[in-house]
Amino acid sequence: MKKHPLNRRIRLAGLAMAAGTALTAGAAQAQDKGSVHLAYVEWSSEVASTNVVRAVLEQAGYEVDMTSLSAAAMWQAVATGDADAIVAAWLPTTHADYMERVGDQVVDLGPNLNGTKLGLVVPAYTDIDSIAEIDENADAFDGTIIGIDPGAGIMSLTENVIDAYDLDEMKLQSGSGATMTAALSSAIKNQEDVVVTGWTPHWMFARWDLKYLKDPKNVYGGAEQIHTIVREGLEEDMPEAYAILDAFHWTPEQMGEVMLMNQSNDADPYENAKQWVEENQDLVQEWLPES
Repeated sequence: MKKHPLNRRIRLAGLAMAAGTALTAGAAQAQDKGSVHLAYVEWSSEVASTNVVRAVLEQAGYEVDMTSLSAAAMWQAVATGDADAIVAAWLPTTHADYMERVGDQVVDLGPNLNGTKLGLVVPAYTDIDSIAEIDENADAFDGTIIGIDPGAGIMSLTENVIDAYDLDEMKLQSGSGATMTAALSSAIKNQEDVVVTGWTPHWMFARWDLKYLKDPKNVYGGAEQIHTIVREGLEEDMPEAYAILDAFHWTPEQMGEVMLMNQSNDADPYENAKQWVEENQDLVQEWLPES
């Protein structure tokens, strides 16, 4: 059933407030094509990709609203029709629980990026090379694995890692992507050991010399993909927007360019996305339907 746009916008705003965020209205003027509502999670990769998709949809004449939510709320918003799409679904492992819960209520358009990876990350100078070595070196890491927001899929996987490898001397500390990279930056500056939850693509691999710890039990799984998920009925309601979302696909290197642009102190992810879209029109044209 098609949701009334105003009611849907009200529900989205309520979800965003519950997540401690605000609804950001698209600045571009729509050309009577309607409004597309994008939900996303506050990871640097998803901030980059969602803003790029926003800029492309606006170029095509849509108004775009963006709502930052927890991963669980993001999936639920698409399932209920309160959001039109996400380009932030990490599958098949990280968001497997969410897909299992609402997969029959959404439409999976397939991967928009291949070659992702999850795991525990340490500075390259750290002596250990495997997760199995962490517990016997717990003191070097202050007995702590630095994580991100507690609702993230990588956090539940890391809890499984702690159990699977009997990391009895370690605890998982939740926080955010920003607090995780701040802890990593501080440790590297002081040549200290630190272990954090990490994923590729992420700008931290371009900034510092890092390494993934080997995961011989394969708890984190192999390489993943980031999928585009849309609400049921979007293809019938807004076929051109659906086609753009379906065509959207880029590489970790291209995503990394945008993520690095967003790391300066005065960075505006939306403005950076618009700039990147302007500078990469050959690729963008592949995402836009033929006129």
